[in-house]
Amino acid sequence: MTTPVDEPPAAPIGPGPAPTPTVDPATDRLPRTAAGTNAGAFAPTDWGLLAACTLIWGSSFYFMAIGLRALEPGVITFLRVMFGALALGALPASRTRVRREDWPRLVVLGATWMAIPFTMFPLAQQWIDSSLTGMLNAAMPVLTAIVALLIARQLPGPAQAVGLAVGLAGTIAIGWDGLGDGGSTALGVVLVFVAVSSYAVSVNIAVPLQHRYGSLPILVRIQLVAMVLTAPFAAAGLPDSRFELRPVLAIVVLGVFGTGLAFAVMGTLMGRVGATRASVTTYLMPIVSIALGAALLDEAVHPAAVVGTVLVLVGAWLVSRAERAAT
Repeated sequence: MTTPVDEPPAAPIGPGPAPTPTVDPATDRLPRTAAGTNAGAFAPTDWGLLAACTLIWGSSFYFMAIGLRALEPGVITFLRVMFGALALGALPASRTRVRREDWPRLVVLGATWMAIPFTMFPLAQQWIDSSLTGMLNAAMPVLTAIVALLIARQLPGPAQAVGLAVGLAGTIAIGWDGLGDGGSTALGVVLVFVAVSSYAVSVNIAVPLQHRYGSLPILVRIQLVAMVLTAPFAAAGLPDSRFELRPVLAIVVLGVFGTGLAFAVMGTLMGRVGATRASVTTYLMPIVSIALGAALLDEAVHPAAVVGTVLVLVGAWLVSRAERAAT
């Protein structure tokens, strides 16, 4: 049985003087994972952070689709990480020094939180349709809870476990009508599973570093690592890419907001409520995608999607309730 350890409050993500870490190396040993500073019900701030992540990431598929009209996937991956790093690096709070012994974990995060999933998703969609990709992506909260159990022996409470299951069922219902569109292969499913599993690992191991330094110093450094890791794929895609204004602007928006601001907000949310509860944003993202598709692309909204939306909202509410995880 593990004993919850009180953590310092999450550092702000906005402009201001860079915080100085005040950590006793003798008592603060990584990895300690998943738990946030707020084990109670979501506060209004938590809901606001969750909504911001949902809106930004739910609309990112639209900007990515525009970018893919002229840019190769490898180029998009590199550019979105680069613009995210430029946006966050401009904030003074990102300049907090990181201890040398924490750099190995930053390298792992650069691979698992950005380089691997950002590369896997566009590759996977060569073999599977977008609805199945979205459904598989929605497994992240469940996988996050499993990783938390394996690494830190942290179990979600009963109501939160039910919320995870209800939210997953709702996400499946949202994408159910699209399952028959297009072919799916085992390779595509495996690639998405690798991406989602990578996310689940990263959000767990990122929480202790976020507690120690705040979101911005960690994110900027792992984005720099991801740039190095994805540069070869970008170089390979340059000959087949066309740098047209609209696709490039779409990737600038995707990078600044989807890879910069949203990850900073998510890092702060994870520090507040824990990795598993913060990851329910992936349940809510399809709602934004459906709304944008109906409003901007004249896509039909199926009855199953309406039912799924209700289930997702119920699941998110259950996960947000006050309930300390069993350990």
